[in-house]
Amino acid sequence: MAKRSPHQQRIVRDYYKNRDAIMLQKLGEMIGDLYLAEGKARERLWKRVVQALENLDVPAARIEHIVQSDNPSLVADLLKTLMKRE
Repeated sequence: MAKRSPHQQRIVRDYYKNRDAIMLQKLGEMIGDLYLAEGKARERLWKRVVQALENLDVPAARIEHIVQSDNPSLVADLLKTLMKRE
């Protein structure tokens, strides 16, 4: 693996330092898309939502409940809770 320049090291360090904030922002964007998506696009979005929730350390049981309900408003409520925690 090639050495990283100091600039690249700073970028990587800052990404991991702000990872939760980045995931919260992406999750918010995906919620809006979920309300509008249908069919296969909706299925792909749900997979991305699951990945974002896992990165935010949401319990697996809660993720499973949200996905099975197929209700974007539950994700929005969870996002509000996570943003308060932040």
